[in-house]
Amino acid sequence: MKTGVDPRGPAGGEDDGPCRREVHTVVPAAARPAAIEGITPAGTGYTVVGEGEPLVLIHGVGMQRGIWAPQIDDLARTHRVIAYDMLGHGDSRLPPAEPTLTDYAGQLVELLEHLGIRRANVSGHSMGALVALAFALEHPERTLRMATVNAVHQRTPAQRAAVRARALALQQAGAPAGIPATLARWFGDPVPEALAPLARQAGEYLASVDLQGYARTYRLFANADGEHGHRLQELAMPALFLTGSDDTNSLPSMSAAMAEQAPQGVLVVVPEARHMMTMTHAQAVNRALREWLARPAA
Repeated sequence: MKTGVDPRGPAGGEDDGPCRREVHTVVPAAARPAAIEGITPAGTGYTVVGEGEPLVLIHGVGMQRGIWAPQIDDLARTHRVIAYDMLGHGDSRLPPAEPTLTDYAGQLVELLEHLGIRRANVSGHSMGALVALAFALEHPERTLRMATVNAVHQRTPAQRAAVRARALALQQAGAPAGIPATLARWFGDPVPEALAPLARQAGEYLASVDLQGYARTYRLFANADGEHGHRLQELAMPALFLTGSDDTNSLPSMSAAMAEQAPQGVLVVVPEARHMMTMTHAQAVNRALREWLARPAA
């Protein structure tokens, strides 16, 4: 296992100083490759941008594919980037009443078949990281490289009890009731002024999510953190385990344990970053993903 803490910090410059926060700057539409939007016959909403080796981005629970905008803007310059809505989110169909990670991995297989893609790089954030792992383990012949971002792994009993309590509260109260507490965990309490626009965007996704789809997915997320613990040594492709130093949900120790077990595992910890670092520390995340994509594929 290789390890590293990004020495350039959240803003991506050596002279930026320790207190500066990275805020994603929207790229003018004219500078972006044209996007193709669609919904598969089976009911998966997706966006494809750019050309080159395929890169799939899988969002976390409660979000939508648009949350990957900072990564799409950058990585679509060199790759064919595919972002999609997982089951129960955005434009995609509901998952089964009692879903499994295989259901979510199967959704990605169906999407790749629809797009005519045989093999792809696969990266997921949070719940999407569990889906990326499931896909890589169940379909290694289709996986060039695999990356997890802010992944959970082998929660302690206390951590598991807390996330299961949130899943139960979600079933009882619905998504909007839990939004302030969720944003506080993700961005800080109180949310720093510089991150307020990003927190509002995430909050809008949470407020608009299908409650049934969200509850079913969150229940799976609350219970699936140990599902792959005994199989990580089977990952035959370059694997990146990327997280933030200040993420209290997806602890650096979790990503370190996964990277230690994966034969080609690399750990990268972004300083001062919390759970939504794909938004708040986009440059550091994109840099780590580019380094991962430059490694020889399986």
